[in-house]
Amino acid sequence: MARYLGPKVKLSRRVGVPIADIPKHTAKRQLTPPGVHGYRGKRLKDYGIRKDEKQKLRYHYSVMEKQFRRYVDESARRKGNTGEVLLQLLEQRLDNVVRRAGFTRTIWASRQMVVHGHVLVNGKKVDRPSYAVKPGDVISLRERIHKVARENMESMAGHIVPSWMDVNPSELSAKVLALPSPDQIPFDVNTNLIVEFYR
Repeated sequence: MARYLGPKVKLSRRVGVPIADIPKHTAKRQLTPPGVHGYRGKRLKDYGIRKDEKQKLRYHYSVMEKQFRRYVDESARRKGNTGEVLLQLLEQRLDNVVRRAGFTRTIWASRQMVVHGHVLVNGKKVDRPSYAVKPGDVISLRERIHKVARENMESMAGHIVPSWMDVNPSELSAKVLALPSPDQIPFDVNTNLIVEFYR
């Protein structure tokens, strides 16, 4: 199946939580199930509950199913809590780091910025949104996209930058200080249910 290109608010309504931190998604009326009257069917079974948790995370990071499954397998191989490692791997994605730094408003905009070659990692162009940043990496933007990035930062005046990265607004650059921990991730999801879904 190809990448979903339809209305993104529909995804928020489908899983019942805002998958993007913008007014269009966080409006109260948008969290009703899709359809004219909303879905008033049976209660979800265990499978449906676990699937919805998985979909929340997939939609939030804009990752396709096959790629998401690879992240789950990789997190199971690594030491530590599988759910926490999974969140850490997803947070390390370059498109997510651009979004967390506040250079763009949504994950889809940051993905486009990366794919179009506007993002530099340690001075070198990286056009893969799934590129995993490491502590010490410096993410900067090309000159031609500075105006757009500054407009985005002004429109998100109250944006809070996570403590695992340091952003320099004047130079439009961000440095990754450490790997993110689960309590530093501003998205509420039950990772245990996700791991159970794939096991």
